[in-house]
Amino acid sequence: MELLEASLAAHRAYLLGWNTGPSGSPDLPIYRSEVPHAPLNGVLRVGGRAPREALAEARHRLDGVPRIWWAGPDSDAGTADALLSLGAVRLARMPIMTLAIDKAASAPTPPWLQITETTDMFEFVPAYARVSGISPDGVAVAIERERAFSGDGTVIRLAGRLDDGQIVGTAVAWLSHDLLTLYFVGTQPEHRRRGIGAAMTRAALDLARERGIRTAALTSTAAGESVYHGMGFRTVGAFDLMSF
Repeated sequence: MELLEASLAAHRAYLLGWNTGPSGSPDLPIYRSEVPHAPLNGVLRVGGRAPREALAEARHRLDGVPRIWWAGPDSDAGTADALLSLGAVRLARMPIMTLAIDKAASAPTPPWLQITETTDMFEFVPAYARVSGISPDGVAVAIERERAFSGDGTVIRLAGRLDDGQIVGTAVAWLSHDLLTLYFVGTQPEHRRRGIGAAMTRAALDLARERGIRTAALTSTAAGESVYHGMGFRTVGAFDLMSF
């Protein structure tokens, strides 16, 4: 339970790093990035608040941007069902997965792939935007928010490049609450099934271990779940992603 709680806290800290204004109270933390991409705007938890009241506040705060609700283990029991009764739609159920880094399976970096840290948001953001579904008209705002990112932790951005410098894989390593949490792990569509995603994940794990972090966490999509299981990640909880 302590590991799950730390994973949830680190997840909240990362997404609040995208926030542009008031984040609300701990019982209803809300983040608004202004990026027109639902996962980058939303409600992180609901605790001790009447669902209808919480919905009204969230609608006011998030008006004008696509958004989601993360209904997970840090929300009141029955939150997802309460939101459904108010008209929400369940978009997905996403497992929360953790791993003891020293027990991770090997994932060799292909010899033609160079993985390095990058601070160039003008090349990094378009690369992960294409994979994650951020529309072209949202890339400039995402670059602005990445450059202004301010969260309770350390963010490290990893780019996987071919010899010609083209970015074919991305990963964001978030070091917070004594955990590595992974975001934007992705491979350009034309380069998939070549071991790039696993190599990006492994590089982030190695980086975190070098900095004294012993545990990793992530929230997986359905497409990535089998890859992470193969690397040793295990499911400890789940989020219901809700939308109105």
